[in-house]
Amino acid sequence: MFTKILIANRGEIACRVIRTARRMGIATVAVYSDADAGARHVRLADEAVHIGPAPARESYLVGPRIIAAAKATGAQAIHPGYGFLSENEAFAEQCGAEGIVFIGPPAAAIRAMGSKSAAKTLMAKAGVPLTPGYHGDDQDPALLAREAGKIGFPVLIKASAGGGGKGMRRVDKGEDFAAALASCQREAKSAFGDDRVLVEQYVLKPRHIEIQVFADSQGRCVHLFERDCSVQRRHQKVLEEAPAPGMTGERRAAMGKAAVEAAKAVGYVGAGTVEFIAHPDGRFYFMEMNTRLQVEHPVTEMITGLDLVEWQLRVAAGEPLPKTQAELDISGHSIEARIYAEDPDKGFLPSTGRLVHLAPPPESESVRVDTGVEQGDSITPFYDPMIAKLIVHAPDRAGALVRMQRALAQYRIVGVANNVEFLGRLVATDSFVRADLDTALIEREHAALIPPPALPPDDAWLLAALAEVERDAATARQAADRAPDPGSPWRGLDGWRLNGSAVRRLGFRSGETMREVDVGARPNGAWELSLDGATLAATAALGPDGALAAALGPRRLVATVVAHGDRRHVFVAGHVHVLTLVDLLGITGAEHDEEGAGLLAPMPGKVIALLARPGAAVDKGAPLLVLEAMKMEHTISAPRAGTVKGFRYAAGDQVAEGAELVEFE
Repeated sequence: MFTKILIANRGEIACRVIRTARRMGIATVAVYSDADAGARHVRLADEAVHIGPAPARESYLVGPRIIAAAKATGAQAIHPGYGFLSENEAFAEQCGAEGIVFIGPPAAAIRAMGSKSAAKTLMAKAGVPLTPGYHGDDQDPALLAREAGKIGFPVLIKASAGGGGKGMRRVDKGEDFAAALASCQREAKSAFGDDRVLVEQYVLKPRHIEIQVFADSQGRCVHLFERDCSVQRRHQKVLEEAPAPGMTGERRAAMGKAAVEAAKAVGYVGAGTVEFIAHPDGRFYFMEMNTRLQVEHPVTEMITGLDLVEWQLRVAAGEPLPKTQAELDISGHSIEARIYAEDPDKGFLPSTGRLVHLAPPPESESVRVDTGVEQGDSITPFYDPMIAKLIVHAPDRAGALVRMQRALAQYRIVGVANNVEFLGRLVATDSFVRADLDTALIEREHAALIPPPALPPDDAWLLAALAEVERDAATARQAADRAPDPGSPWRGLDGWRLNGSAVRRLGFRSGETMREVDVGARPNGAWELSLDGATLAATAALGPDGALAAALGPRRLVATVVAHGDRRHVFVAGHVHVLTLVDLLGITGAEHDEEGAGLLAPMPGKVIALLARPGAAVDKGAPLLVLEAMKMEHTISAPRAGTVKGFRYAAGDQVAEGAELVEFE
């Protein structure tokens, strides 16, 4: 077994590998870019080596620097995690040439599965069922359009070297094919350095089911059952679960056999995932093989009781698989939700910033949080905006659903926009609860998942006011305790005034609505609250990190109120309500006129295409330009009908968050 390994990755997977290696008595070396100098994986590792600037292409994707770091620290093996160099056959070969073990499959297996087109040809020879489509080398746009017509719409264009939903578009009619193809090729070239695509039949109401396989260097190969990854947005997985709901023993055996045959066909060693598109009638087609550990591997670990990273390390060290197929079985049900820094109300735009408050649910045998960040860390524009993976386990699916709903309700994040409430709504939808799963579930349930904005309930306004006065009272008590004269009447904090008790008026805003709460001090630390003419007695105890135990009249509530600037994030009853504290003395009534303002970049990125001509009149919603950020394309559209006076940037230019992109009137 190895005594020291280097992890050529970052974030939660790096932290995950470090934890397992430490348990096995293996020392770890982290690598980091300028942006990750203080990152959690760097803090956890035994050693850390700087490998370059923040952009991945100048750090995490520079194989020679990573190999040099391994040699300098005496690491015997490199774990690539997932993403970055994990499926790069040249890097795997370089490791071997330098006498360093690559903890992954042989370079030949990566090469065979690296091209979706070539992989499908190989799978056809191995007898693995394929989705009907065009997988050829000729990439002439006219030919691809003709092939799409032969297949029949809808079709799916997919980057041949792709993964993670990048370079992938569904096309429903012929006139949309050329634009979708161009967009796919741009995204594929940017993400993978390869703009080749394939075109396949789009299976209506498809399920995405994948099989975890594991092979050793002695020629043994097993499958560790399936995961259902059907719940996706823009071809990126959002929820995963194992086992797949409704899976019969016969179908599981058939899919497992096909996955093992796929692995054996390329001489596979290590952890891999064979992905299938499943038809509602039970047919399934090979989609691709990911020659690495997957983001969603924890659900497989939860139902099998295994540590797949430990298996990776043992197999890479030359040991045989720890178990045979007959010794593997399924226990219970597991669901994983991906917690992202993104704003569902703004088209899921990624969000960057400091994690001012980060409180995940308590971990236990049935609740697990895999994360690469802690409170105080930052989500940067350079890498994937994942905050954590939340994984639950229960004896059955119904129990796992309850645990997931409860865990999401306990999650507290302030500092970046996030998808926690969206996920809470998602796991509660009728479709997901009934396991009516397919890759269009989120689109189908859009109205329930992205409801129109609603005003916070009265409790949120009252709790925000209580937290404010309790916070100020605590500050006053601390100041009074420092006063030199313990007998001074000015140390009294009971709100006494010559002509009655003090009443403080607090104003909060939500959207365009402002409300005021009057707070009066009462004896023994109690308060009297008045909102819109309704008055009630209240008491509160404010704990660390904004924890608030409150009594509003006869009702008792447990909440968290986090102050960030002038925002007050009120977490109560499984929801978060964001209110803005208003300076009532500073209100002037003036309004800012934005009628002539240009469009602003919602995040740092690169302009990759201008879609309108200067001087053109456009309708509301018309696409104006394409911005690439966080490895995805985002179309900036006209906020209303108007005229494009000009663009501030050209294609290829880098822009900062908040930069004015378009002169528009």
